Amino acid sequence: MSEFDLIRTHFAALGTSRADVLLGVGDDCAVLAVPAGQRLAVSIDTLASGVHFLADCAAEAIGHKSLAVGLSDLAAMGAEPAWATLALTLPVELPTTAPDWLADFARGFGRLAQEYGVSLVGGDTTRGPLSITVQVHGFIPAGAEVRRGGARPGDLICVSGTLGDAGFALRALLAGQLPPPTLRTRLERPTPRVALGLALRGLAGAMIDVSDGLAADLGHILAASGLAGALDLAALPLSDAVAVAVQTTGDWSLPLASGDDYELCFCLPSVHRDRLAAIAARCGCPLTVIGRVDRGAGLVCTTPAGTPFALAHAGFDHFASADSCDAS
Repeated sequence: MSEFDLIRTHFAALGTSRADVLLGVGDDCAVLAVPAGQRLAVSIDTLASGVHFLADCAAEAIGHKSLAVGLSDLAAMGAEPAWATLALTLPVELPTTAPDWLADFARGFGRLAQEYGVSLVGGDTTRGPLSITVQVHGFIPAGAEVRRGGARPGDLICVSGTLGDAGFALRALLAGQLPPPTLRTRLERPTPRVALGLALRGLAGAMIDVSDGLAADLGHILAASGLAGALDLAALPLSDAVAVAVQTTGDWSLPLASGDDYELCFCLPSVHRDRLAAIAARCGCPLTVIGRVDRGAGLVCTTPAGTPFALAHAGFDHFASADSCDAS
């Protein structure tokens, strides 16, 4: 199959769902219409085999995740997803050793794209070590984007979902063990919190998606806002498996420093605290207050026993970590 046959067979149909795509897959450039009064939010991520997914990860899951991580970025800005481009680098032997790989990859990518109203509008295919780069584009009303630097003293630090699930699954897989299926799904097929990001637009002062670890990503908010934060570790929302792991080891790094949760961490003025339950119900995910923004600098974590917990490292860094697979 030639490069152009590959595109026509697996990806051309993924770009036909939106009226604002004036010219999509198949030409030198896409031509897209940005609605009046909207700004364009753009994010790009690369997933590499052995770094962002294990070599034996299912192709459909890789397709899902390659789009989900970008949608999570859009959610963190309060942007509504619209378009995506895909650059796919494939090993020359892949069509021979896994002839259905591309069909499965496109299925995973396409299902998530359809769920969130995203059209694939262009990209590139090339030969080399397996990697996937996806650029996503979304709309935000002018001035409504939620940035990292908008936290204020007294804000509540909140997070969606549960923390450390993907890290738990990755640790198990690297040890040759099978993690609980729900946690493996959290690692390989994360759910971007798009509806939550839209619901928090105009309410949250600052927001970020938890991709490199809660402590590291919250640290970006605090640094950008010029403030400090205090976390109550007893308040962290944990699945049963992660809670048992923390209780057994006393090590809070699993929920604090594991990547790939793709939950939203946000800072909310305390006056809006009573709105959290309604937002959680509307968006279909739990929301938990885990700390508070203070004046100063840095992040202080306090254990249920009232003692400080110091992390050896705050989260994943591609150029500082020795981990074989980041899960972020």
